[in-house]
Amino acid sequence: MAITVRGKNIEITPALKDYVEKRIGKITKYFETLNDIAVVLTVEKGRHIVEVTVPVNGMLLRGEESTTDMYTSIDLVIEKLEKQIEKYKTKLARKLRVGTFKGDIAAVSRDVGDADEFKIVKTKRFAVKPMTTEEALLQMNLINHDFYVFTNAETEDVNVLYRRKDGNYGLIEPEF
Repeated sequence: MAITVRGKNIEITPALKDYVEKRIGKITKYFETLNDIAVVLTVEKGRHIVEVTVPVNGMLLRGEESTTDMYTSIDLVIEKLEKQIEKYKTKLARKLRVGTFKGDIAAVSRDVGDADEFKIVKTKRFAVKPMTTEEALLQMNLINHDFYVFTNAETEDVNVLYRRKDGNYGLIEPEF
């Protein structure tokens, strides 16, 4: 397992990198093996933003925090990830033991020029894995997104799971 620390609008000092690696060690204790962990430190308009992505057997744990101090942001994002792990500990253990999720989700972003009125500013590419709606719901909550695209293991169609404004969830199933 390697920890990749990147900086945007900030120089990564050895002390800062050591601190990140030390704090990441708190979440590595929960897992026997981990893939490469990505940490992005950003400074924007006086805000110190820390994004951490931890791939675990095809699942993603993701946390992001923003404060006026980089070290505080690092501490808060680690606490957030630990809470996610604790919240889903039994579900994670069951899913990872079964080996339901395999492969890596590769995210690629790129800037795209103007497209009439609307501008696409980011494109992500990822492997769409067959899973049940319950597994998709777990994954969506782990990466802290409002929607999740997956291949439904029962119907073999691409579905979209999303969080509704009332706090419940919705499922979009295509009709051909």
